[in-house]
Amino acid sequence: MAVALVTLTAATTPPDTETRAAADPAAVVREWNAVATDTIKAALGPRPSGQGAIWEGFVSVAVYNAVVGIEGGYTLYQWHERGPAKASSAAAAATAAHDVLLTYFPAFKERLDTAYANSLAALPAGRARDLGVDYGKRAAARVVELREGDGRFADVPFTAAPAPGVWRPTPPAFQPFIDTWLARLRPLVLASPQQFRPGGPPALSSAAYAADLQELKAMGAKTGSGRNTQQTETALFYSGNLVDQVQTAVRDHAARHRLGIAQTARLFAAVNASATDAVITAWDAKLHYASWRPITAIRLADTDGNPATTADPGWEPLLVTPPHPDYVAGHTTVAAAVARALTGVLGTSRIDLHVPSDVTGTTRFYGSADDFNQDVVDARVWGGVHSRTADTAGRRAGTRVAAWALDHYFQPVPGGRTAGGRSS
Repeated sequence: MAVALVTLTAATTPPDTETRAAADPAAVVREWNAVATDTIKAALGPRPSGQGAIWEGFVSVAVYNAVVGIEGGYTLYQWHERGPAKASSAAAAATAAHDVLLTYFPAFKERLDTAYANSLAALPAGRARDLGVDYGKRAAARVVELREGDGRFADVPFTAAPAPGVWRPTPPAFQPFIDTWLARLRPLVLASPQQFRPGGPPALSSAAYAADLQELKAMGAKTGSGRNTQQTETALFYSGNLVDQVQTAVRDHAARHRLGIAQTARLFAAVNASATDAVITAWDAKLHYASWRPITAIRLADTDGNPATTADPGWEPLLVTPPHPDYVAGHTTVAAAVARALTGVLGTSRIDLHVPSDVTGTTRFYGSADDFNQDVVDARVWGGVHSRTADTAGRRAGTRVAAWALDHYFQPVPGGRTAGGRSS
C-alpha cells in the first residue's frame, strides 16, 4: 500500500478560483479540504476501509494549527509555537494542507502544486502572505514529525482460525482482513486504540444474537427482503464512502453559516480528528473480537449452537460485505464521532447538515444528530452487512471518542490568543 501511495498518478480536482475571495479567507480552508478529499480518494480508490479518515485527520489538524496559531481563539494541537500576529492565516492554511498532502501523496505533486499556486495567487502579495507561508510550513512539519513511527502500514497479522462466530473472508471476492494496521495505529487524540474498546458482542447462544440474525435475514437480504423502498434507498445511500460524504456536508455547513477561518479550521479538525480515532477504535474492536459477518453467520447458522437460528446456505446481503469483521461497525462509529464533534463545536444538537450520496445521487437534510446516527445504523442492517448490535456498539464508541476529544483538544481560549495543547 505504501508503494501504491507513491506511484498513483490520478489527478485531484483543481480548486474553484471563484471561492478564493479575499473577503472570505475561510474559503481557503474549505477549498483545501476538497483538494485533500480528492487526493485521498484518487490515491486509495474504492478501498473498503476507514483509511481515508486517517489522512483527513492529519491534514485537518495541520491546517487548524496553522490558522489558530495566527488568529488565536483556540488551543493549538500538540504544539506551542504561535505564529506572527500579522501573518496571513489563509496562506498558512493553504501551505499546511499542501505540505502534508505532498508528504504523504508525492505522486500528486503537479496537481497539488498547481492548486497551491492558485491559492497563493488569490491572496495579496507581501510580507503577510510570506509570513503565513513560513508558519504554514512549520505547522505541517510539526504534524509530520508527530506522526513519525505511528504504526502506519505495520504488519499486523490476523491469526484467528475459522470457527463458529469467528470472522473469515466473505464472498464474492474472499479478500483477507484489510488494513489491520489501523487497529494498532497511534491515535490523534486518544491515549491508545483500546481506550474506548466496547464490551464484546452477544454470545452465539444468546437471544440477542438470534434476534440480530433474524432481523438481518428478513431485512438485509438481497432479494425477498421485508424492506420498503425508503429503507432500501437508505441502505444504498450509506453504502459508499462515508468520509467523503462528511467532508462535503461539513464544507457546505461552514459556507452557509459563514464561519470564520478559525471556526472553520476548528470544525474540520474536531470532526476529522474524531473520525480518525473512531476508525482506530473500530478496527481495534474488529481485530480483538473477530466477529463473523452476517453472510457467514446466516449461511452457517447450523453451527452456532443456537436453537433459535436456522441456516440459509444461499443467503446474500443487499450490499457486498466489506473485508473486515462485523463488531464494531466502522460506519456507525465514524458517523457517531462526526455527529458528536459537530454538536460539541456548534453547541447544539441541531446540526443543519446536507449529506450527499454518490451512490443514489440524492442529498439528505439532517437537523438532528440523532436522526443522522439512526439512519447510518439502520442502513448497515438493511444493507445486510452489519448486525444491529455491531452498529449500536459502534455508535456508542464513536460518541465517546469525540466527547473525549473535545474535552481535551480544540478548546476555546479566553482572550483570543492561542495556547499550546496539553499533550505537547
